[in-house]
Amino acid sequence: MSLKDSQDTGALVEHHRISRRDKRWWIALACVVVGSFAVLLWMGQQINTHKPPIPAHVVSTDGQELFTGHDIVQGQQVWASLGGQEIGSVWGHGAYVAPDWTADWLHRESTLLLETWTKAEGMSSYDQLPVERQAALKARLKQAMRTNTFDARTETISLSPERVRAFESNAQYYGSMFAGGHEHYAIPRGTLKDPAAARQMAAFFWWTSWSSSTDAPGTDVTYTQNWPHEPLIDNVPPPGNILWSIISFILLLGGIAGLVWYHTSYAEEDVQTPELAPGRDPLLGYAPTPSQRATLKYFFVVGFLLVLQIACGIVSAHYGVEGGALFGIPIDQVLPYAVVRTWHTQLGIFWIATAWLATGLYVGPAVGGREPRLQRLGVNVLFVALLIVVLGSMAGEWLSIKGKMGYGTELTFWLGTQGYEYVDLGRVFQIGLFIGLFLWFFLMWRAMAPALRRAKATGSSISPTEDAPLASGSMRSLVAMLLMSCLAIAGFYGAAFGMGHSTHLSIAEYWRWWVVHLWVEGFFEVFATTVIAFLFARLGLIKATTGTTAVISATTIFLAGGIIGTAHHLYFTGAPAPVMALGAVFSALEVVPLALVGFEAFRNLRILKVKEWVSGYKWAIYFFVSVSFWNMLGAGVFGFLINPPISLFYVQGLNLTPLHAHTALFGVYGMLGIGLMLFCVRSLMPGHEWNDRWIKWGFWGLNGGLLTMALVSLLPLGLAQAWASIDSGLWYARSEEFLYTPTLTFVRWLRVPGDIIFALGALAIGVFMVGLLTGRSLRGRSDEVEAGDLRTTDTEPALHE
Repeated sequence: MSLKDSQDTGALVEHHRISRRDKRWWIALACVVVGSFAVLLWMGQQINTHKPPIPAHVVSTDGQELFTGHDIVQGQQVWASLGGQEIGSVWGHGAYVAPDWTADWLHRESTLLLETWTKAEGMSSYDQLPVERQAALKARLKQAMRTNTFDARTETISLSPERVRAFESNAQYYGSMFAGGHEHYAIPRGTLKDPAAARQMAAFFWWTSWSSSTDAPGTDVTYTQNWPHEPLIDNVPPPGNILWSIISFILLLGGIAGLVWYHTSYAEEDVQTPELAPGRDPLLGYAPTPSQRATLKYFFVVGFLLVLQIACGIVSAHYGVEGGALFGIPIDQVLPYAVVRTWHTQLGIFWIATAWLATGLYVGPAVGGREPRLQRLGVNVLFVALLIVVLGSMAGEWLSIKGKMGYGTELTFWLGTQGYEYVDLGRVFQIGLFIGLFLWFFLMWRAMAPALRRAKATGSSISPTEDAPLASGSMRSLVAMLLMSCLAIAGFYGAAFGMGHSTHLSIAEYWRWWVVHLWVEGFFEVFATTVIAFLFARLGLIKATTGTTAVISATTIFLAGGIIGTAHHLYFTGAPAPVMALGAVFSALEVVPLALVGFEAFRNLRILKVKEWVSGYKWAIYFFVSVSFWNMLGAGVFGFLINPPISLFYVQGLNLTPLHAHTALFGVYGMLGIGLMLFCVRSLMPGHEWNDRWIKWGFWGLNGGLLTMALVSLLPLGLAQAWASIDSGLWYARSEEFLYTPTLTFVRWLRVPGDIIFALGALAIGVFMVGLLTGRSLRGRSDEVEAGDLRTTDTEPALHE
């Protein structure tokens, strides 16, 4: 047998080995997805069965009606139209400047009852009672608050005269607050002027408190698993909370050990050796198609939206220390906190998604090898649609929160704000975004499908050409995975339609977390993993075969914990104990893959040393490295800090949550979006040498500012609140009495240095992008661009021969 025949035989054997391995991973992925979604849907059915009931009537024990179920539902709609989760929080979900209305109402009602009973005994204050008498009144309070008086037959809740008076007192207190404003809670004057609407919102706040303090039928825990912590009525973690938290710790350690063993036993070196890597950039000299050139404007919009989001973040952070001002300038009558925070959270999703959509549109024709008919028109139509959704939804949210559309009306729902974090935009704009995402998938499919058809027709793998420089080697699986992740991104946003104008809060939270956790944290992650491997493999910097296996296996492992792990957001939203158990177990497994992100970071750094031409992509790769760092710290360490049930019981709704959110959402997806943007812009401008000074400042500013913000302000503030919550209750950790102590006021001001560094980093990226238009970000250009090296670096036999 000749040497060539021997090499071909060895290559064929290796190809079959890899194919069998990939096939096993594909089967595992299918089983994980189908099985996990079956469990997730079952959990939704359980939440729907065990959710706290909305009574038709709430009456006093003498039969006088206090308010109706319609008032509760309408109050929820009023609350949503004012910003909802962007102005305080309910059941621990929402913003952090104002109180958690559930915990605050519960504590106020409890103390009012204690004081009422104390005065009935002739004493002036509960605190002055002997310890034995205080204990007796606390036992009486626990029985009064936790006894379930809901009559399922008549759908009626009956309240004692003392609780009726407590409701009236709290309703008047909150009505005055939202009408007259509250500086420390960043609630501007005139937020809610309609007394009838204010009373309905109070009825909704009461219902969230009732469900959190009333034992569910047949149990000794409340509908919200005893959340929030309130010592006055023994709202403490139930035994199952502690047990499943311990089990989650054990599974985390065991999972990490198993994954490290697998990685060291089976992992293959996937970075190419310098001898096998292309001698020149494969994309060098590639002439972008009209639709690819049309994607360039997407990236400039990304830069603008990034700067705007950070500006909104700075303003909203200052509201936390200055009430309604920005460095002393009163602006809350024009831009209320709820508006600014709504824009801040929403713009983060918009600019990251825009960067990823543009990356996909750029990649498509370079894989398919031809420009589909009217592809450029489709790219431009999608661009206009995105602008309409972004600008239209922002305008609608301002009008709704300012009360220009009424309070809780159908108009606020359809054109204003829905009041739920990350899905705030009105339903009309939500529908527009959903259609736009499917248009994006359609454009991706028609651009990339020719490559798959060529591979099927020839019976071999996809080969690169001058017209299709991103089609290469055994990357059919990567193409398929990329298209599947695009379809998932488009399709799973549809979960937002599970929430209607009058949807029960438990069900609304269930579907909202499908969007936030599965759409943002789940399938965005799959897309990110796939597109990075795809680009590196075609540039010849990693082996396509091992890159394909890595993507399929990583997706399988991530989704094995990530899909069912959605339940860790649902522990205290009317979910029964089995949902908490599953959430604890699988949210721990969700963290396991992040233990190995250090390997990914080192691999990306090694890529820079493969060939000299790779330095042109240096800053894109540096941003990919930072993604690995923030995946480990933000998603891994800070994520697991709050995920176990025992932890979340005390810290849900405190500043440890935005600590995780900022470092995971921006640190991972934001940095990745910027890296993809730089990669594509680099490819769209072959022959140019960049003046990278502004990118350098942007990279270190964004990462340094985010780290400073996290470690100097958010972490110590969150830990201080956690201590207060454990010691005194959640209401106290969110109260102005606690947060406006001199020490914590200083800690909140310490957010300013990190914000400034971070903002300057974002501004530097924006300046660089503008400089590409003006030429100031370019050092020079080669008039003659030599064609890139299109050779395939993976050895793979022609299977059709």
